[in-house]
Amino acid sequence: MTVDQLDPEGRPEFESHQDRCSTGADSVFVDRVQIDVEAGNGGNGCCSFRRERFVPRGGPDGGDGGSGGSVILSAEEGVNQLSSVANRKLWRAERGRHGQGSNRHGRNGQDLIVRVPPGTVVIDAQNGFVIKDLSEAGEQVTAAKGGRGGRGNTHFKSATNRAPREHTPGEDGEARRLVLELKSIADVGLIGRPNAGKSTLLSRLSHARPEIADYPFTTKTPHLGRVKVDLDHSFVMADIPGLIDGAHQGVGLGHEFLRHVERTRVLVHLVEPSPMDQTDPLDNFNAIRRELTAYDPHLSQRSEIVAVTKAELPEAAEIHEKLKAELESPVLLISAVTGQNLNQLVHAIVACLNQSPDDQATG
Repeated sequence: MTVDQLDPEGRPEFESHQDRCSTGADSVFVDRVQIDVEAGNGGNGCCSFRRERFVPRGGPDGGDGGSGGSVILSAEEGVNQLSSVANRKLWRAERGRHGQGSNRHGRNGQDLIVRVPPGTVVIDAQNGFVIKDLSEAGEQVTAAKGGRGGRGNTHFKSATNRAPREHTPGEDGEARRLVLELKSIADVGLIGRPNAGKSTLLSRLSHARPEIADYPFTTKTPHLGRVKVDLDHSFVMADIPGLIDGAHQGVGLGHEFLRHVERTRVLVHLVEPSPMDQTDPLDNFNAIRRELTAYDPHLSQRSEIVAVTKAELPEAAEIHEKLKAELESPVLLISAVTGQNLNQLVHAIVACLNQSPDDQATG
């Protein structure tokens, strides 16, 4: 797999796959919601007897009630966030119709399909256990099962009970409270301290347009961009919002940020050579690694590419050499502004993706 020719600005060929979230005032990224789901109740069975001229003592002919509809969560491509689900707190499926005479059964209630993004984890809010991890498009889970319809009196006839009056009501549908938690699915995750250049790099390599400015925490929600390598190959890159000390304990919305790192197969750790808060770049690098390990020890085993950003700054070369000596492994020196070594970065990402198993980032 090779990288195609760069455009005049040094950008590889790309294709848009942006998770449109925080680019406008009317667009808010939602990755965790709590909803109530109620399946439909089953219809009641009917108690009825055949009434027809010249047919004395007509037998029982009460029909069964229809089953209630279920609430089904379905992961579908093209759904990028949970905002459509968050706008509705109660999701209720249709109930089954009651049975009628002449052995007419009640109609079954229609299932209610709730469409969610791939990568959504369905959690029982009361007990806290995971019901289903909808990690791939096409996966479904029945969150609340509809009640069965009641039986009509036709079911109770026998040789000794020719005129039964017994019939059963429909069963109640299940009801539960759910927490839906979205963990972005991306091949590559960009991590680093606030203002390390993650948003700029993502916008340079893809069509994603995250907010970019010279102050920390410009990005408050993950953005996705698809980087097209050649005609047949591409990968999805996620800009994970800046991490700070104590993120694994929830400091600075740490859990909201770290949740999206779990799905990635390769991490690209960006190190800013001259932080605005005058902190040491190497200390910042090690702090981020500690936060990832404290949140999930498996993240320390994830494939990682380390790159010093903003190569156009005078301090960048010195920090690059120090970091390379400390890690005793290759470290890239890149610039999203000038395009320096971006082609090399994409090559390194592709190589890591080819070596990383697809099931590594299971979350």
